[in-house]
Amino acid sequence: MNKQAHDFLTELLAAPSPSGFEQPAAKVWRDYVKPHVDELIPDVHGNSIAVLNSKAKFKFMLAGHIDEIGLMITHIDEKGFIYTAQIGGMDPTLLVGQRVRIITQKGDVFGVIGRKAIHQMTSEERKKNVEMDNVWIDIGANNKKAAEKRVAIGDPIVVDVLCRKLNGDKIVSRAADNKAGAFVVAEAMRQLARRKLNVCVMGVATVQEEIGLRGAITSSYNVNPDAGFAVDVTFSSDHPDTNPKKTGEVKLGKGPVLHRGPSINPVMEKELFKIAKVKKIAYQVTAEPRGTGTDANAMQLSRGGAATALISVPNRYMHTPVEVISTKDLDNTVKLIVEYIAAHPAKRDYRP
Repeated sequence: MNKQAHDFLTELLAAPSPSGFEQPAAKVWRDYVKPHVDELIPDVHGNSIAVLNSKAKFKFMLAGHIDEIGLMITHIDEKGFIYTAQIGGMDPTLLVGQRVRIITQKGDVFGVIGRKAIHQMTSEERKKNVEMDNVWIDIGANNKKAAEKRVAIGDPIVVDVLCRKLNGDKIVSRAADNKAGAFVVAEAMRQLARRKLNVCVMGVATVQEEIGLRGAITSSYNVNPDAGFAVDVTFSSDHPDTNPKKTGEVKLGKGPVLHRGPSINPVMEKELFKIAKVKKIAYQVTAEPRGTGTDANAMQLSRGGAATALISVPNRYMHTPVEVISTKDLDNTVKLIVEYIAAHPAKRDYRP
């Protein structure tokens, strides 16, 4: 990964984007792609749509959701402690002891997630699961009035951790799900801008995927693509307590994951495998016997339907503050998409 792409990835991972509040990350994404595309369209929902070769009749859509899981302020008690609900889904146990960043209209407010000290718990309390109503956020306020001067009901929150290099090509960060996909779409658009294209390419940073594929629904309806890829992350199986019999064998650094199942157009599937083999791009395969639970679902069912495929980046520890991905996988995912679209004819019949 070159320095320009690496710096963009780092900035994108750092920018907060809980579902419904994606603007900081969306701005980073738009600033990166804007110099390289013909047109950049932010829509009313918050989706960012970048366009290449707009005069071509055949539309190919790339979608990577830019939103992340997070929290939202629901209550401030009389002592100034803050209670929250989840935006998306996570294990509450992972929140204990975390530093957090509250995004307010006046700027960021920093706090910590507190819980009763283990020394003061009864044996029965120690056995209980961590729930959202027995953890709270402490911003150092002396009372409710002082807290309300800094934060408000409905303010979104993310865990305040930075992207770090682990070893070799592996990095760790919150929100790799799915800043990884949004990164791939942006970088693919940048590289495709230097290639001769036979189709119109619409790269979309979609919003609100974590609460129901909402941005993919509206942007797919707006773009009305003939075909497209959704780019997301998927579960790796190369760490303890995973079951490849259920998830398939997926390893970091072994390339993008191509999926087979009813959400994947069979003509597109065949062409993807062909391109990967011809261009010698490493890839992995998993089975998807149902809907994928990703933006591919919305794209496939948009209007009269579109030919779709899901391309995934392997991810360890999904929906935690320590998601681990491989930059090598990101590069290979970008390469696969770029080579597929660069070789795409002006028209292709995707009917099975």
